[in-house]
Amino acid sequence: MALKKSDLYSSLWSSADELRGSMDASQYKDYVLTLLFVKYVSDKAKTDKSALIYVPDDGSFDYLISLKGKPDVGEKVNVAIRRLAEENDLLGVINNANFDDPAKLGSGKELQDKVSNLIGIFQDMDFTGSKAEGDDLLGDAYEYLMRHFATQSGKSKGQFYTPAEVSRIMAQLLQIPANTPKSTTVYDPTCGSGSLLIKVADAAPNGLTIYGQENDNATWALARMNMILHGNETHDLRQGNTLATPKFTYNGNLQTFDYLVANPPFSHKTWTNGFDYSFGRFDGFDTPPDKNGDYAFLLHMVKSLRPQGKGAVVLPHGVLFRGNSEARIRTELIKRGYIKAIIGLPANLFYGTGIPACLIVLDKEDAQARTGIFMIDASKGFAKDGPKNRLRPRDMHKIVDAFTGGKEISGYSRVVPVSEIADPKNDYNLNIPRYIDSSEPEDIQDLRAHMQGGVPDRDLDAVQPYWDAFPSLRAELFRPLREDYSKFAVNKSDIQAKVTQSPEYGAFAKGIADTVDAWWADKRKLLVDITTSTRANDLIQNVSEALLEAFRPRPLIDEYGMYEQLMSYWNTSMHDDVALIVSDGWDGSARPRLARTWKDKNNKPKYEEAHIVTGNRTTAKRWVMDLIPPEYVVARFFSQEKAELDGLSLEQEAASQAVEGYTEEHAVEEGLLWEAVEDNKITKTLAAARLRVARREGAEADEIEALQHVIKLYEAEAAAKKAVKDATAKIEQLALAQYLKLTTDDIQLLVIDDKWGGAIRRQIGAEVTALGQALIARLRVLGNRYESTVGELEAEVEALSAKVTAHLAVMGFKG
Repeated sequence: MALKKSDLYSSLWSSADELRGSMDASQYKDYVLTLLFVKYVSDKAKTDKSALIYVPDDGSFDYLISLKGKPDVGEKVNVAIRRLAEENDLLGVINNANFDDPAKLGSGKELQDKVSNLIGIFQDMDFTGSKAEGDDLLGDAYEYLMRHFATQSGKSKGQFYTPAEVSRIMAQLLQIPANTPKSTTVYDPTCGSGSLLIKVADAAPNGLTIYGQENDNATWALARMNMILHGNETHDLRQGNTLATPKFTYNGNLQTFDYLVANPPFSHKTWTNGFDYSFGRFDGFDTPPDKNGDYAFLLHMVKSLRPQGKGAVVLPHGVLFRGNSEARIRTELIKRGYIKAIIGLPANLFYGTGIPACLIVLDKEDAQARTGIFMIDASKGFAKDGPKNRLRPRDMHKIVDAFTGGKEISGYSRVVPVSEIADPKNDYNLNIPRYIDSSEPEDIQDLRAHMQGGVPDRDLDAVQPYWDAFPSLRAELFRPLREDYSKFAVNKSDIQAKVTQSPEYGAFAKGIADTVDAWWADKRKLLVDITTSTRANDLIQNVSEALLEAFRPRPLIDEYGMYEQLMSYWNTSMHDDVALIVSDGWDGSARPRLARTWKDKNNKPKYEEAHIVTGNRTTAKRWVMDLIPPEYVVARFFSQEKAELDGLSLEQEAASQAVEGYTEEHAVEEGLLWEAVEDNKITKTLAAARLRVARREGAEADEIEALQHVIKLYEAEAAAKKAVKDATAKIEQLALAQYLKLTTDDIQLLVIDDKWGGAIRRQIGAEVTALGQALIARLRVLGNRYESTVGELEAEVEALSAKVTAHLAVMGFKG
């Protein structure tokens, strides 16, 4: 059975748990990533005889397994990993973690157990089917770990990782043609762990030739491992300070490249230390300020681009508007036409800093002919993700669509003429809010409406997209009152019903459902044809782009919202399903399997969560259905039995409520059941014991009757629970047997139509419902705001004051 992404993530993070507490995250990542690397290259060597990484027997992961539990396991793991490093020119890359370090791993038995447990966690992983093609499990797992390590490390330790979402956007902003040969070069002068370079290479169908430089030795080692894990064994990454000692030079000049990406350290304060001025990086430009290296890195990148070269760079927002020498550098860059686009990103995206950043797209091709800069304000599009913000699929796609299509979207994107940027009032300041107003319109209180009544037509016009989608609805909800004002034609309490029950709203919802059905039917054959050669990323790209196109022409609906619903489901569930099918085929991935078992730190058995458990404690079998959970089989093949079970469940609920209600009434102090209560609770056993005593003592008839009644209620509840348990066991046995009878067509029907299609339809339906609720909420706000005029409120206050005065007079108080 193929390893699911979610299971892999869980196992990888549990390996970090073995080390947590004894060292900083920036240190224990070395142990986890080293074992991940050894396991991956060992598995790959078993199946790929042409693999560029040679794995000696005494440097393989199988050899590490043989060391588990031995007193000198730490020392021998170090030796084995060093053997692997020596055979592949990876000394100083994969052997940096010391598995025999008592300061970090403890001593004696503690170290022995910790290292053995780490090996055991990786032992059950199987990477023989992992592909280095941009959507491979290993690459995703590596990103998962790097993201978590960056989060855990905090401070400046996050510098080694650029969020994958930002990396993917930058790769697409380069617009690399599909026929680009692999010999085309891409360069990152501050490559960190290499994620940016990998994303760019993945965006080119034929791959690219990768170059990079990283100052920090440990981070450079991570990048080397990352390249190999992603199948980019022929990379050229060098260690050193790019500004002080650039490693890529030719005849005394900087080497130039076709494409460039970078996320340099923000506002680096010591960039001048050892800076080498001999490469002419500032020729024709001012020298950047001593205490801020943003433009030093940017000008290095400009110098490193070929005459037709293109680049994408992450920099802090300050580069867009800071003055003095930076303003003069910015002015010269604009005049030369090197800046093609600027994208403002949300704050708090990057690890180690919460300040907002921007993407600057460089393009030397036809630079002198450039008459404008394309600007995007994407600062509002994000989701909260723990302590950080994160770009959602919809945010990423909207940025790329706007840039590649040159789309001018109100409050979001526009081409800003250089003449406007050069105007004295702007003076080459590139601060995005100068050119794009993305602020929310103010919700204005209308004094005339408060004084004279009515709802301002201005407020109704503000939701015009709804009236475009539902042409008759405005007239049904409002009547003209006077010029520029309307009044509600329905009561506030009837707004929701009027909207949701209108024929146009119903037709709109049905139109959305029909569009989804047509899109899904059109892509069904593509899903049916999933085979071992299917690339998951290509599949979802095809399916998701078709969904976007299907919804672009529809009024009111946000196609990116529809896209987000699909991608959310893809990321949480569907991707794992597709990976299973690619690995094991439709039939193989649908077979039930026995749950995995393992032992925790205390040597106690742990079990994977099962869908169905058969047998008793000693002979129990725990079944897991990875692709098709039992509820889908039950719904399609055993609907009658499910209906009977639902009925029994209702009866059980009623029986339990009867017990609860009766005991709440009588099992209280001085109640009929109080003598049966122990430790503030009553049970059937306690009630039966009290009944025996009560009869023997000749207790009151009411108490005896109450005890008899509550015992009957408990018995009825127990019988109802047994009926539910028996019916559940029966359905589970039927479902388990049905799995063995499923044909390939059955499996595809259950997965494509019932599971995937059903989930996506529900999520898109929720998006439509949310649209309607947003209109209803806005109308209620307006209804409440202008429900009464100031005069009416004053009259009401006067009437209430008169009542209070009258009451006070009756009570003898006089004003």
